[in-house]
Amino acid sequence: MPNQAAPVVVILVYDRLATFEFGCAFEVFGLARPEMGADWYRCLTAAVEPGPIRGAGGVRVEADGGLELLEAADTIVIPGWRGPTAKPPAALITALRRASGAGKRIVSICGGAFVLGEAGLLAGRRATTHWHHLAAFAARFPDVVVEPDALYVEAGNILTSAGSAAGLDLCVAVVRRDFGAKAANSVARRLVVAAHRDGGQAQFIERSLPPPSGARLGDLLAAIQRRLDERWSVERMAAEAHVSLRSLHRHVVAATGLSPGEWLLRQRIGYARDLLEETTLTVATVAARAGFGTAANFRQHFRAATGLAPASYRARFHVGGLVAP
Repeated sequence: MPNQAAPVVVILVYDRLATFEFGCAFEVFGLARPEMGADWYRCLTAAVEPGPIRGAGGVRVEADGGLELLEAADTIVIPGWRGPTAKPPAALITALRRASGAGKRIVSICGGAFVLGEAGLLAGRRATTHWHHLAAFAARFPDVVVEPDALYVEAGNILTSAGSAAGLDLCVAVVRRDFGAKAANSVARRLVVAAHRDGGQAQFIERSLPPPSGARLGDLLAAIQRRLDERWSVERMAAEAHVSLRSLHRHVVAATGLSPGEWLLRQRIGYARDLLEETTLTVATVAARAGFGTAANFRQHFRAATGLAPASYRARFHVGGLVAP
């Protein structure tokens, strides 16, 4: 981020504005947060075109300015778009290309990825969008590495998110990167959302197979989350759910979009992240409590999942500052 007191976030607004996606971005970056101090974000809205701006639900929006505001932005947010087939104005394409070339961070929520694709800013990059439009997105932009299961993707200065609510996940992740874990956790608590949500958008895709034995499976998954320090083999899971191994796999995939083993690993990693951020427990103790057994096993899985060693992750994100590894 540039060296200035308050990073500038510019949220684009357009006619037929996706008001929920806009609200997600403004809720994170635009609301006054005195508890965060004087260097919190300065948030502006920029109209992508002249004329009245109407949003879903009949609201009208009065922007702070036009695309010239992107010159002063550190972060630009595209909150959805008019639709997958709606072409962005040429002036917007030009402004986004200029902004990206200057190294500004550009964040898209949901269908905003189509705007980035039209601007050519996703070529050769990883990206995602709402699962309902993934096939159309991949067909229109074959040079993009589409991540179908991701809630959000960070690819250099270009960040994309899946469906609407995943925009909150991405915006909170931006706060975490800019201001650290304590600020991100505070914002997430105010929003009553998880500071980092486990799982991908595959768990929300409509499936022809409903999750049978829903109550029994739900009880099992809840029990595992409460007792992650225990050894949970797939055989034990199936026995406690009173189903076969094959049925267990089918039920868990239908309910979460993940295999039992993948789901369990994500729960362990998520709990370990919380412990690293919020406690001063040793890495060995975190490994045991999250069910990884040894510290070596924990380090291997944690680095594969986050790209950081546990000690490095704690040094970056611990809410109380640096602690002993």
